[in-house]
Formats: sequence, C-alpha cells, structure tokens
Amino acid sequence: MKTKITALLAVLFLSITATAQIDRSVQPKPGPAPSITLEVPGEFELKNGLKVLVVENHKLPRVSYSLTIDNKPIVEGDKAGVSSMLGALLGNGTTSISKDQFNEEIDFLGARLSFGSSNAYASSLSKYSERILELMADAAINPLFSEEEFQKEKDKMIENIKSSDKSVDAIAGRVGTALSYGKKHPYGEFVTEETINNITLDNVRAFYQKYFNPNNAYLVVVGDVDFKTVEKQVKKYFKNWEKGIDFTTNLINPSPNVPSTQINFVDMPNAVQSNISLTNNVDLKMNDEDYHAVLIANKILGGGFNSYLNMNLREEHGYTYGARSSVGTSRYGASRFTAGAAVRNMVTDSAVVQTLKEIKRIKTEPVTAQELKNAKSKYVGDFVLALESPQTIARYALNIKLNNLPKDFYKTYLEKINAVTAEDVNRVANKYFKPENARIVIVGKGSDVISNLEKTGLPIKYFDTYANPVEKPVFSKPIPEGVTAQSVIDNYIKAIGGKSNLDAVKTVLMSGDVKIDGVPIPLTAEVKYMIASNKESVEINAEGMGTIMKQKWNGTTGYAEQQGMKRPLTEDQIAEKKAEPGLFAETKFDMNNVELESIVDINGKDHYKVKVTLGEDNVYRFYDVETGLLTQVESSKDVQGQEIKSVVTYNNYSPVNGVQIPYGQTVVTGPQTIAMNFKAIKVNEGVTDADFE
Repeated sequence: MKTKITALLAVLFLSITATAQIDRSVQPKPGPAPSITLEVPGEFELKNGLKVLVVENHKLPRVSYSLTIDNKPIVEGDKAGVSSMLGALLGNGTTSISKDQFNEEIDFLGARLSFGSSNAYASSLSKYSERILELMADAAINPLFSEEEFQKEKDKMIENIKSSDKSVDAIAGRVGTALSYGKKHPYGEFVTEETINNITLDNVRAFYQKYFNPNNAYLVVVGDVDFKTVEKQVKKYFKNWEKGIDFTTNLINPSPNVPSTQINFVDMPNAVQSNISLTNNVDLKMNDEDYHAVLIANKILGGGFNSYLNMNLREEHGYTYGARSSVGTSRYGASRFTAGAAVRNMVTDSAVVQTLKEIKRIKTEPVTAQELKNAKSKYVGDFVLALESPQTIARYALNIKLNNLPKDFYKTYLEKINAVTAEDVNRVANKYFKPENARIVIVGKGSDVISNLEKTGLPIKYFDTYANPVEKPVFSKPIPEGVTAQSVIDNYIKAIGGKSNLDAVKTVLMSGDVKIDGVPIPLTAEVKYMIASNKESVEINAEGMGTIMKQKWNGTTGYAEQQGMKRPLTEDQIAEKKAEPGLFAETKFDMNNVELESIVDINGKDHYKVKVTLGEDNVYRFYDVETGLLTQVESSKDVQGQEIKSVVTYNNYSPVNGVQIPYGQTVVTGPQTIAMNFKAIKVNEGVTDADFE
C-alpha cells in the first residue's frame, strides 16, 4: 500500500502568526504588590446534605452552576470504567423527558449542561437560569438509563481503548500511574476492554444509587443572580434528591517508591519518539507549610518556558518541543512528582541524563535571586488575573472547604509566595524531588533506544503496555535460510490478491472517518488514486465546515489547499512525489534497492524488516511473517536540522474486487497521531481525471 496518503495531514492545523517587535532587553519595572480582597460567598444547606455557595456578580447577564460530589476515591476492580459509563449516561434525558427533547431544549436556550460521574456543570443566560437549574436537577435526580444508550457508550469506550493502545502518550500515562500507585489503588487502576465488557446497566444503576447522592455534595452558583431567589429555587428543585447511605471507604496506601533509580521501559515498535517521565510519589497537601515553596521550586525546575528542564532539553540541546515538571497534591496522601518530555528516539538516553542533571542542580545549587523573582512574579500575575473571574472566587471557597484550608488561605496566598526563600526552594526540592528513589518510565521503540539506555548504567526493568513485568524483548531475530527480500515481496503480493488482480485495479476510491489528536470536531476523508499515472487526491472535510484541506497530484504537478489558501507543490515536493512508487508499491520496486535486514517483533508478532531505498531516503517496511501482509512503514525527514520520523500502521485488511486493502490506517508523526477508519473502498469506479486537477 502507499505510505504517504496522509502526508499533509500532519500539518493540518498549523498556522502562521506574527508578533510585534519589542525591546526585550529592557525588563519592565514591577508594580506594587496587590492587596487581595476576596468576596465571601453566601451559603446555605439543604436537609439532604447538599451545601450551596452563591457568588453574585451582575456584570454580565449569565449564570453558572457547578455540582461537585466529594466522595473518597474508590477501586472499581473488575468493573473499572463503571464510573466513566455513569458520567456518559447522565445528562441524556430524564424519566420524564426524552434524550432528544432534553438536548433540543438546552440548545434552544443557548445553554450548556454536562455531567461526570461525580460532578455536573450548567450555564446559561440569567433569564433562563431557573429552567436550566430545573433541567440539571431533573437529570441528576431522575436519570434516564436506557439499554440502547448504554450499549452505544460501551461500544464507544471500547473503541477509545483500542485507539489509545496505539498512543505512546496514553500508554505512558497508564503504565506510569499503575506502577506509581499500584493497580489496586484508585489512582493506579485502569480501564480495559475486559473490564468494560464486565459492566452491565444494572451495575451503572447500582453505582449511581451508592455514590451519586447529596451526602457530600456542593453546588456552586455564580453570576447574575439573587441569593434569596437562588435559595428558593435550589430548595424547590433539589429537595427531593434523596440522601444516600453513609459508607466507609478504606483507601489503601500507594506503592512505595523504589529503593534506587531505575528505568521502567515499555516497548512500542511504532513509536516515533520516546515519552520520558521521571516520577516518585509524594505526600503533599494544600494546607502543608511546604505548599507554596513547592510551587516555586517546581516553577523553577520545570513549570514554565524558562525553567531548568526546558532551557536544557529544548533550548540548549533541541531534544524536544517542551520539557516540564509537576507536583501533585492530595488529601489522601497519594500524589506524584514528575519530570520529563517527549524526545526523539536517538536522544532518549541523553534526555534522561540531562533530566537527572537538572534535578540534581536544583537540589544542590542555590537558585539565583533573579530566578526566584521571576517565578514569584509569574504566580503573582496568574493569581491576580484569575481574580477577574467570579468562578475563581467560588472555586477558592470550595477549595477551602474540601481541603480543610484556613479561611485566610487565599487572602495570604501572595504573601506566602513572596516569603519563599532560596533556602526554602533547596529544602523542598530535596524533600519532594527524589530521583534517587524514582522510576524513569520510558515508552518508546526499544530497538532504537535500549542499547544507549543500557550505557547509562541505570537498571532497566521491562513492562508491557498494561504495566505487567516482562522479559527484555528480542529486538532482532535471524532470518531463516531461503528467505530473501524477493520472497518477502512476492509473498506480500500473493497475500493481497496476486499480481493479476492488482494489475486489474485502475482506480481506487477510499472514504471514511479521520481522528486527529486535539481536534474535537468530526472529520471525514476522501482519497482517490489513478494507478497507472500515479495520480492522487486527498480531501478532508469537517462537519458543518465543508472541505478544510485538500492535496492534489496529477502525476506531474500539484498543490495543497488549506482554509482557502492554495499553494503549489515546491520543486522538492514534486521530485519526492515522482519518486514515490504509488499505490501497491511492491509491484514497482527496483529489487536492487530492496534489502531484507532482520526479523523483529511488533506487538507480539514476528515481522520481516525490509529496507527500501527511494532516491536519497531509506524507508523501512514491515511484513507479518505469518500472514505476509504489510503492517507498518517507517520513514524520516530532516526538517530544519532535526530528524522527524513518521510511522504508518495498517490493519483490518478486507477484500475489494479480489484485492486485500487495509480499512484501518494510522499515521504518527512527532507528537501527532492521525487515525483513519475507511468505511467504503471502491475499485475501478467513482474516479476521473478531473478529480486530480
């Protein structure tokens, strides 16, 4: 199959911005320290336990309602995902209003209403405030749990799990929390296809009855409202919310930190970069005396663009787009310090060494007066800016209650930030940043990075993508006698239908859905080929927006068009397109430029690794030893002095006119993942020469 049908999709949402020129050599003079005056919300409580906080703000005719149910974390065990299922089903109608009617009314009011398993949020114009509050209460108290919606959400969750199994970042998050906290801890357990299949609608109902109740609930009301009116309305609509049975949750302790620094490695053969996360558990609460000092220490280490980590890994060495650190807080003694980045495969070991270097630096060397001043200024600015939002006042009031904070916590916030000293930074860095007891969780392509990681001298333990310990993978196996590059290619051509069937294919039309990381709007793709003349057309459409990107290639020249801007292909791009073998590339290979290198493991299956030289570029193609099918293609380009690697994976082969074609194709380029699921593929119909102009 062709390997570059999504070549321009990787830059689909890049835009060009211009910034004004300013004199950055002159530092602005600091203004006077602001005095903080926080409005105290009005409060009342219902008999069922629901506590209500009201912040009146009449600047705009809008109101918002935030519901929080403050239950302790729980372990869902073999039904992990039941809480997510509850959150997906809530807010989809009530026992008295159908899903369609419910959603139509919300749209008509120009309102927003969303639910989670332990929260809800609604907002609207203040003139509709009572109705949106009524709808929110009705959805919370009288949810419509239908078997049809349950099955839809179940299928959707399983599909998301399958998609995340191809994401390096998703795997890193899952394995990192599982190893840090333990799989039986609420923060460490994860959802799998098996646990989702264990869940029934009755399980969701039971979970709702036990955990979604007003016992520990808070409703925060912010906006153009009157306290007495809110009190009357909340009592009217939430008084029938029945109090649940009190229960005790025994929260187990998280896994202990490791006794010494170690690498925990997960092999992802399709990874184009490594996700690195150095992590150790910490016990930090918002009401701890160290809290403000930890904020400043983390800001200096990896909490901003000018931090130690980012200036080293990004600015000095160019390993990554950004390096960061963070420190979590928890009332339950379970949070983490993390530091890391996503880096190019070839510099994975160097990035580990430099990360350890910067953490050691903040633990052993005093921070400068300027570094300390800059970190404080950032917090002061963010804090003061946040006070412009009335939601901030309400959130602060809720934080005080949930985290057992002193009533003047936010009034004295800046005072405590400004009181942090260089000695405090060093002290808390040594207390909470513990590389000597840290796991360095790395998810990446083992065949590219392990040999250099072993040279760091750090012990390496291996895990699968679900945090189970495994033996060190075998990255290369000997080639059996008699197997050659020619026999692998011949076997592939036979596996997808044979040369005669391939020769009968003149055109191909593929259409389906597209998912791009970070793009919430539904996308569809239409891809067309004219085989003999090596013509290609790619069009991406967005729901409600029409065609947002297209690329045309007529065999001689072409163009790319995005958001109405049409750009002809450059000379280099034209040369590259002409060098490409096109669809069913194996039928056109010059075997003098094809080399069988080894047998490698990809997702537990042996694959022939074949190097194909196209002009000055080397492309690696991987064929399943058992089926003969092409499952993965790797290529790389030099962009502004940096190697950018792309990996295309193929799955779900199905026959079309006697030819096996992959309906599933995923492209990973740098930090971006593009997944295409073709719904329809037509051969020798629906394509004309005009499609490529």
